Amino acid sequence: MRLKDEQIRGLAEKVYNDLLAESLITPRGERAAVVSGIAATIAGNFAAEHKLERDSEKLLDETLAGLGRGAADIDRRRMLQMIKTKLAKERKIVL
Repeated sequence: MRLKDEQIRGLAEKVYNDLLAESLITPRGERAAVVSGIAATIAGNFAAEHKLERDSEKLLDETLAGLGRGAADIDRRRMLQMIKTKLAKERKIVL
């Protein structure tokens, strides 16, 4: 999923406000700095997921190319999900 910077910022604001309203955090820094940190974390997570998706597609293509004619019977979508799940586990990414 690709979000615009202002959408990520809005999401970070919402997370901050909700955590503060529920007294789950006690901010030690300025609001803007905390929200920026939350936004950077969210953006980093989206970037990691995008890289995971690209790497999964590449690995799937390489695998299918190696199988030759046998690849015709394989459900590409299901195999992609299996590869993505395996890579996410290895990289400790929560999907």
